[in-house]
Amino acid sequence: MPSSWKESINEQRIELSKMVIQPLKFIAHECALQWGMRKELDVILTAGFHSVAQCIFLYAVDKRGIQISDNVSRGGLLSEHFARDRSKRPYMQEAFATEDFLLSDAYISLMANRPSITALQPVYQGEELLGYIGADFDLRDLPMTAELYEESDQWRQIKGDPAIRSNLFQQERTESLFDKNIEQANSILSELIIERGMFQGVFHYSSSRATVWVIEDPFRYRILDHEALSDPDICLAFPHINYPKDAIIPEAKVGQVLENMAKLRLVDETIYLRSSSINTFNGMISLTFSCDGTHYMPYKEFLDKSISFWVGSAA
Repeated sequence: MPSSWKESINEQRIELSKMVIQPLKFIAHECALQWGMRKELDVILTAGFHSVAQCIFLYAVDKRGIQISDNVSRGGLLSEHFARDRSKRPYMQEAFATEDFLLSDAYISLMANRPSITALQPVYQGEELLGYIGADFDLRDLPMTAELYEESDQWRQIKGDPAIRSNLFQQERTESLFDKNIEQANSILSELIIERGMFQGVFHYSSSRATVWVIEDPFRYRILDHEALSDPDICLAFPHINYPKDAIIPEAKVGQVLENMAKLRLVDETIYLRSSSINTFNGMISLTFSCDGTHYMPYKEFLDKSISFWVGSAA
């Protein structure tokens, strides 16, 4: 399984290149013999169109990026694209920087306004570059050839709104209903996680609510407001489910994670937790502070850090 989204994209691009490079080489070789002749190029491109899997448009452009053929499409020839200047399109900018086959970075198409990708095969006559055969693809049509990547478990810090950071020391935490009842709310959340199938939760302390996801119905979230978070009866609304064996956060550590989050919420009036989250299956928690900075980190690293690590002498 790919370890990052970038690795996943790279694997996908390698597989897509393998699918189209040989048919495009053949088409380019045939076009080189008729280069500059619009009708003849259209005939060759039409004959080769279906050999380029999932292609939506096939065309020829000269080395300046000016189209010298019609667009060949699934519905036939589109003559309005003849003489189109493609030189400013992102895939042509990439092509001008190389003399080899290119599978472009994804871009937003002008016609459909959707994520697309273009393969460009150089056309040569001897050593002379004549231009390129372009093949456009809609990302929706392409087969998924790479596995879904696995989210990183490395500690990541993401800065938030600069305006909030610049005014950090001019603000002060206002006690919320969640704050007043935080111990009981955490007891309820702990029960939901350990005994009632909740595997992910986002806790919004300032607005006194929690957004939760449960194993029984994982594709829909539920919002627990202050009333629910202060009433243990809410636990009866969720069926009993044994704590999952494949959860990365151990059952015995759930309460400690929630307790440390509560401390970070209450320990200081200036530097405090605005929201936090927990996911028991990937073992990650997040912390968003009053400065609007967010940390994503494994639960172990979170528990290893003292409260003073986060707020200094305020602890």
